[in-house]
Amino acid sequence: MRLDKLLAELTGMTRSKAREVIQGGRVCVDGEVKTVIAEQVNEDTVCVTLDGQALVFHKYVYYMLNKPAGTVSATQDRSDKTVVGLLSEADRKRRNLFPVGRLDKDTEGLLLITDDGALSHRMLSPKSHVDKLYFAKLAREITEEDIALFASGMRVDGELTALPAALRKLTPEEAEEFLPDGGVAAAVTLQEGKFHQVKRMFAATGNEVLYLKRMAVGGVRLDRSLSPGAYRELTKEEVSCLMADAGMPEGEMKSDVDK
Repeated sequence: MRLDKLLAELTGMTRSKAREVIQGGRVCVDGEVKTVIAEQVNEDTVCVTLDGQALVFHKYVYYMLNKPAGTVSATQDRSDKTVVGLLSEADRKRRNLFPVGRLDKDTEGLLLITDDGALSHRMLSPKSHVDKLYFAKLAREITEEDIALFASGMRVDGELTALPAALRKLTPEEAEEFLPDGGVAAAVTLQEGKFHQVKRMFAATGNEVLYLKRMAVGGVRLDRSLSPGAYRELTKEEVSCLMADAGMPEGEMKSDVDK
């Protein structure tokens, strides 16, 4: 990779700013000052420093966003604020980032954002059977008949057929955190992500979803410290967990996580 491009990838600065910094003698590769902006370097093996500070190259980036209501799961939109638009300008410039799957505009909670197309494809593939956990505030209590119906799979309407899903009441601890002001709530775990699926499944039982929040994808749970609209990078353990959930080969896991 060209040195100016690598520096831009590592820092989020523009290519023109990266060229200026390199020509100013502030960048070292393996301890040697480099001033040729077009010099080719191996991003996998070299040590790059800026003003003496080591920079780490990641093949891909992975973010956990606590999606707020009112944002759309897209990279750009003419009328609504997008989830990618919630990231800092530096993070947006560094990569061609996109959300993994979609959450409805009024749905909150865990949304993964990355530039790793292979992982996204595996996570969304029905063959991977990746669980998605949602907490829902409902108009009425769920019944044993509702739980059985969700578990058996259901034809919601003429367009939507839903695979079996696990429906349960929240524990007192979960309910207190999710609905501190009280109300009726339940948890549903499914392996699909069809249009308005959770809302349509509850509607088929004669219930109504008043508020919906995704709490987990696979083995990765929403960080409770993230306020709506806030995000952070996934830890190495969380990325490894996602890749295992998606059935990524061991070699792919190492190449993506360890860099």
